[in-house]
Amino acid sequence: MASINMSYIDPTTVMLIGIPGLEHVQFWIGFSFFVICVVALLGNIILLIIIPAERSLHQPMYIFLAVLAATDIGLCVAIAPKMLAIFWFGSCSMTFDACLAQLFFIHALQGIESGILLAMAFDRYVAICDPLRHTSVLTPFILVTMVLVVAIRAMVLVGILPVLIKRLHLFHSIVIAHSYCEHMAVVKLAAEDVRVNKTCGLLVGFTILGFDMIFILISYILIFQAVFRLHQKEARLKAFNTCTAHIFVFLEFYILAFFSFFSHRFGHVAPPTHILLSTIYLLVPPALNPIVYGIKNKVIRKRVAQIFFLNHQSQQ
Repeated sequence: MASINMSYIDPTTVMLIGIPGLEHVQFWIGFSFFVICVVALLGNIILLIIIPAERSLHQPMYIFLAVLAATDIGLCVAIAPKMLAIFWFGSCSMTFDACLAQLFFIHALQGIESGILLAMAFDRYVAICDPLRHTSVLTPFILVTMVLVVAIRAMVLVGILPVLIKRLHLFHSIVIAHSYCEHMAVVKLAAEDVRVNKTCGLLVGFTILGFDMIFILISYILIFQAVFRLHQKEARLKAFNTCTAHIFVFLEFYILAFFSFFSHRFGHVAPPTHILLSTIYLLVPPALNPIVYGIKNKVIRKRVAQIFFLNHQSQQ
């Protein structure tokens, strides 16, 4: 690695320092994130076992939930190993290309998760506003097409970000004040003009998260209008109850997402607070999603109970 006047030309490695200002306690913070990751992995793996095995769950909402579970597992795998290695073993170095790969996978999986939440909102809209056409609209072909479009959109748009970073050659530092390779945290290391990188980062964020959030909100405005037109109170409650799990997941994802997104670019949030919240934003929703849907669905609750009951019996 060459350095000239405290600058680095085409660095081959970077250093992730974890949570700046909390280095003395991040060893212990690592245990809380480890527990969250275990809960997320266990919960989502169970969903991926139950949904294909249970015929009554072969419905669009639960097929999308299975894709969401796979995405959440991918997020945990992309973030947790290196983050915990930093917290517990002080393994801070990372090759520059591996950092860009982590950046790509984290942000692409975020984009896929956002798109799947939009697909789930569309499913609820059709189920409530046009129930007689639900099965004819959301056919297996349409479901596969929606998932592929969501995945391709995220990979193509997010793929632009590491490509633009690779065109940069001069960096004033190789120390990333973060626990993982986040786009703006890497861009801020550059000693060159990064206006194109910042602009593209904003455009990608708004194209994915902004677009999805707007159409999810429109879907729920139409859903609530349809629900409140129902004459029977029981029918209104039943219709609304089918949306509560998705509303909770939608709110937790987008509130944390936009707070992390804007605080890193425009806010004056202390670095430790921002890094903790951005890590929570990435790891807590994957842990909560299977719990929320498991509590709301009797079939999932029953199958989970059977899994643990059988395991308990086999140990006796």
